[in-house]
Amino acid sequence: MITLPPELLSQLGIGLWHLFAVFLRVSALVSLLPAFGESSVPARVKLGCAGAFTLVVAPAIHPPDVAPSVLSMARLVGTEILVGMALGMGLRLFVLALQTAGSIAAQSTSLSQLLGGAAVDPVPAMGYLLTLAGLALSVLLGLHIRAAQFLIHSYTLFPMGLAPAAPDLSQWGVLQISRSFGLAFALATPFVIASLIYNLALGVINRAMPQLMVAFVGAPAITFAGLFLLFAGAPLILSVWADALFSFIFNPIGM
Repeated sequence: MITLPPELLSQLGIGLWHLFAVFLRVSALVSLLPAFGESSVPARVKLGCAGAFTLVVAPAIHPPDVAPSVLSMARLVGTEILVGMALGMGLRLFVLALQTAGSIAAQSTSLSQLLGGAAVDPVPAMGYLLTLAGLALSVLLGLHIRAAQFLIHSYTLFPMGLAPAAPDLSQWGVLQISRSFGLAFALATPFVIASLIYNLALGVINRAMPQLMVAFVGAPAITFAGLFLLFAGAPLILSVWADALFSFIFNPIGM
């Protein structure tokens, strides 16, 4: 029987304790990370991604200074999961912004019922298209690398084992939610403007020719305009969204 020296056992215990402490924050963030934390991704794949991110992040993080006792472990588990979920929710709100922008665009251009019941979540086809394209673009731009850097830098903002103050965390959360809805409306602005022009023109035509069924004439026009705006504006919409996402990754607490 092979026996390990006590010094080696001590080092192994410290290393495993370090990996476990890092894994807590990483797994909470990966479960909400865009592209990696989607509901369509199996739980085993998410667990594997969390383990891979842990192996990348752990060497850059100083081991926790707390002793591995029951009380310190409970405090560490709660703190690290809270920080990981808060940062993950900040990233997840950008996916929600794309979905909201697609819903606003679809409602404005009368395309909200296209493929309405074919999907898992009740999101219009425009929202699914923009979300899928945004996730693919973020991965192509190196989201996994930026996410690893984001996790490493998060320990500078939120040291291991120290919970953020509740007023600061709530104020930061409200700011991120307001920013998400502001970004969603900004991305859907061309569709809202087109809808406003369409409805004004429809009202003028209806007043000029009351006997004309303007709804039957205008419905194909607004549908074509919505599809054309989606085709022409999707690259700009996705580039603005990607810039906002990576700006948050570089500075998650900035205004």
